[in-house]
Amino acid sequence: MTKLSLPRVNSITVVIPAFNEEERILPTLRRIDEYLKEHADNGEIIIVDDGSSDGTADVVLREAERLTGIRLLRNDVNRGKGFSVRRGVLSATRELILISDADLSTPIEEVEKFLPWIEQGYEVVIGSRALSESDIIRKQPWYRQSMGKIFNALVRVIVLGGFHDTQCGFKMFRSGPAKEIFEALKTERFAFDVEALLRAKKMGCQIKEVPVRWMNSPQSRVDVLRDSYRMFIDLLRIRALLR
Repeated sequence: MTKLSLPRVNSITVVIPAFNEEERILPTLRRIDEYLKEHADNGEIIIVDDGSSDGTADVVLREAERLTGIRLLRNDVNRGKGFSVRRGVLSATRELILISDADLSTPIEEVEKFLPWIEQGYEVVIGSRALSESDIIRKQPWYRQSMGKIFNALVRVIVLGGFHDTQCGFKMFRSGPAKEIFEALKTERFAFDVEALLRAKKMGCQIKEVPVRWMNSPQSRVDVLRDSYRMFIDLLRIRALLR
């Protein structure tokens, strides 16, 4: 099978934030590792364990002994998805950085849709579940769909226009801009994507939103009421911070 034509040195870091993912992280690691070995010359996987209370870290460490190119970073306590992604990005050593959820709700193969845009000079490419060409294999429950639509509408009104879906957990950055964006990142929980994209836009980065295949996981870590309130407050903070 032909290798993907990644820019310049054909190297990629996959950053995976993980919280209590003992049951899901192993098949994810093996699938990504197999894909990178087949398609990239120089790949690595960084898992950031966000203070899990289960055996997530043990599973990753055992797999890292068997496979090369897997690194585990551990937060002493739960700090949030944004904090964990920031830590993973700043620890990445490859030319491209792909952020992926631990459940692989967007299959790793979807990265192939990003690469042509990277090759055209885009610094940031984000997956989207909300474009007409997006392929939603398993939908979220109606109340989560409603929450997502309301949040995206608030993002466009309060902080950042021009995007249909800021919260899909599948995003790619060129390493240089990514380090600058995430070094400055202040949002530690689920709204971090909005701040990262706003910082990228203010830096003058070219950003492309691309439709992806996506499947809802019934084990979502987002609490509809609690996290919706936190994310709304974070939007106000991001607006004040980067006004």
